[in-house]
Amino acid sequence: MEFFRIQRDIPFMRYTLWLNGASFVMFLLAVFFLFTRGLHLSIEFTGGTLMEVSYVQPADIVKAREAIDRLGLGEVQVQNFGTSHDVLIRLPLRDVDSADAAAATLKGDLLAAQAFGALCTAEQGTVDRKQYTTPQGEQVSRASCGKADGSEPVALKRTEFVGPSVGAELARDGAYALLATIAGIMLYLSLRFEWKFALAGIVANLHDVVIILGFFAFFQWEFSLAVLAAVLAVLGYSVNESVIIFDRVRETFRRMRKMNTHDVIDHAITSTISRTVITHGSTQMMVLSMLLFGGATLHYFAVALTIGILFGIYSSIFVAAGIVMWLGVKREDLVKLGAKEIDRNDPNAGAVV
Repeated sequence: MEFFRIQRDIPFMRYTLWLNGASFVMFLLAVFFLFTRGLHLSIEFTGGTLMEVSYVQPADIVKAREAIDRLGLGEVQVQNFGTSHDVLIRLPLRDVDSADAAAATLKGDLLAAQAFGALCTAEQGTVDRKQYTTPQGEQVSRASCGKADGSEPVALKRTEFVGPSVGAELARDGAYALLATIAGIMLYLSLRFEWKFALAGIVANLHDVVIILGFFAFFQWEFSLAVLAAVLAVLGYSVNESVIIFDRVRETFRRMRKMNTHDVIDHAITSTISRTVITHGSTQMMVLSMLLFGGATLHYFAVALTIGILFGIYSSIFVAAGIVMWLGVKREDLVKLGAKEIDRNDPNAGAVV
């Protein structure tokens, strides 16, 4: 399906040198910010305290977030968990040595008590301690929020400490997932096309990933597991655009023997523009909906995807295709047919004089 068709090829490769120069500068800046500022990691990577609270009425997330923000605890995440009545809160570790597990756990419990007190006060309640015995005979004390009429508007269901060792394991596993994705993409492109396309495709993909990380380092946006998932999604999403262009390059080499490499790539990109507009436009509409209406939980996930989509289009056209052109890809690299097969299958094959 096509919304439109451009009759005359656009000379994209004429501007490749300048645009790749700009890409190289952006890449260096992204690497510079990553080394100087670093990523602002969430508590999944650095450790912290998880709280789960349950409201009698559907939770007002904005009200709960404002109540905890007034405590000045730092980058706190507040989101619905399971149902509209359940809320999950992530509190970062502050002013404590994360290597001291006992001190970190105690500090986390104190922060959780502060946060629950703020939530209770926001519901016009008072924090109290309830003592009860479990079916196993254990004596348990838990904080409760009570009102004058005897109701309990919000209840603390659980508190859980996430240690720095767990965060280090998640960071390591995330790095392994990223490397495995890159290796898989290179293997796929090498088998389907040729090593020049594999090299160009992976450079374009790494360009997108580093640019995304550079944005997060420069603005110190929180880098969470959701953002890592977005980065991995961008890797697959971006390479799909490159594969479409590479496939059209191979097809054009077969059909139009008199075109040089420069013209073949321009024709391949121009002929896929309608598909690019449809695919990326539809995807960006969904991502924009998450960005505008998804709340704080999906905000940085949508931001990472938005950056990845925009730079994915750019890198597939100018970075990947430009590198393929500079590596000197030619018809013989992709079309390995015998003389008889060429005469039979190529509509533009003329008589040999």
